[in-house]
Amino acid sequence: MGAKVLESFAAGAPRGSLPAEEYAARRRAEGEPATVVMDLKSDTFLVVVPAGEED
Repeated sequence: MGAKVLESFAAGAPRGSLPAEEYAARRRAEGEPATVVMDLKSDTFLVVVPAGEED
């Protein structure tokens, strides 16, 4: 199963993961199954959705 990245947020930001969580919540309110994951290699929080078969 793959994932499509909708947005990324720097992990070193003063508010931590909160901006990513807020963005994901807005996407979920619009019906997208968005989740937040941490990419340790790039030190960023990623908002992702499951990749569709067309991707």
